[in-house]
Amino acid sequence: MSQTIKFIDNISSIDKSDFDNLTANISSPFINYDFLSSLEVSKCVSKSTGWESNHLASYKKNTLDGFMPLYIKNNSHGEFVFDHSWSYALNRAGRNYYPKLLTAIPFTPCESKKIIGNNMNNLFFEEVIEYMHKKNIESWHVLFPDNELGNDLKENNFIERNGYKFIWKNKDYLSFEDYLGMFKSRQRKNIRSERKKISDLKINFDIKDYKNLTHNDWEEFYVFYTNTYEQRLQRPYLNREFFRKIHERRDSIKPVVFFAKIDSENIAGSLCFQGADTLYGRHWGSKYNIDSLHFECCYYQGIDYCIKNKIASFDPGVQGEHKIRRGFEPEKTSSYHYIKEKDFYKAINEFCLKESGEISIYLQACKKYMPFKKNY
Repeated sequence: MSQTIKFIDNISSIDKSDFDNLTANISSPFINYDFLSSLEVSKCVSKSTGWESNHLASYKKNTLDGFMPLYIKNNSHGEFVFDHSWSYALNRAGRNYYPKLLTAIPFTPCESKKIIGNNMNNLFFEEVIEYMHKKNIESWHVLFPDNELGNDLKENNFIERNGYKFIWKNKDYLSFEDYLGMFKSRQRKNIRSERKKISDLKINFDIKDYKNLTHNDWEEFYVFYTNTYEQRLQRPYLNREFFRKIHERRDSIKPVVFFAKIDSENIAGSLCFQGADTLYGRHWGSKYNIDSLHFECCYYQGIDYCIKNKIASFDPGVQGEHKIRRGFEPEKTSSYHYIKEKDFYKAINEFCLKESGEISIYLQACKKYMPFKKNY
């Protein structure tokens, strides 16, 4: 059978029904035509933002049978795997770190399948590495893939780099109080105290999902979201148009927004996306700086939602040691890096091996501080 593999500069050149058929069994809400298209159509992902789409697609008999998100990157913004020291080192050697190739979901540090289709891995590896040689590109980075792809990447001379995050796991809790029952008494008291600070201020929560979100909800959330970046003196990655597109396509992307409100006024919001068995926390913001509101809006509301909806896990985002004492368990993450030239490969490999050992020690230390009773 004739098979064609080609690079495409926007996902809209793929037939949506073909893509949806290919990804029908994918559990992540991010390897999703509507999500990726929303990023491109809104121009959050574009050459001007440092994310030039260069996806790889495979066709058999003119039908899509393989896909991998791929970007030509001219910076390292929005990746959550920090490689600035690598770029400085290569630049000091008189070579160019950028442009680099990146396989990831923009602004989304969540594990998911990154190559879709049967028996596509080696074909795609060969195609991209050949492209690197043609374009004189030094490196290709694959962030937060599934374990199966990770193993194949290691077998094909990719360097594994470890990071960490903290994940909440649903152990068939009946309620939030049932969940608190597994905590040591001191931390159980601390969590109740944090939640009481919010209830004492008469702050309530309104949970909106794809069934009842409105255009106005997104307008309000966008103000909260931009506040978070303005407080850090940073430019937001996502624009208003992106959230409008998410609303138009909400049935397939499955957003969930936790709005904090006083009386009828929304004062803060946390945006999550719901996968098949995981709730993913992505963005948040608030009008006011209120003690413990972030914990309630971004953690406790999500945990409660997972318990009530029997969702297996809650991934609230990267890093954050403060999550430990609220019951989020440390986990190792992985990214994989193809370094074309031997001298730079050797340096990066040594760096990652040393860093991996340090992270393993750190994660062991984190586990000692888990707030659960010994019998859990």
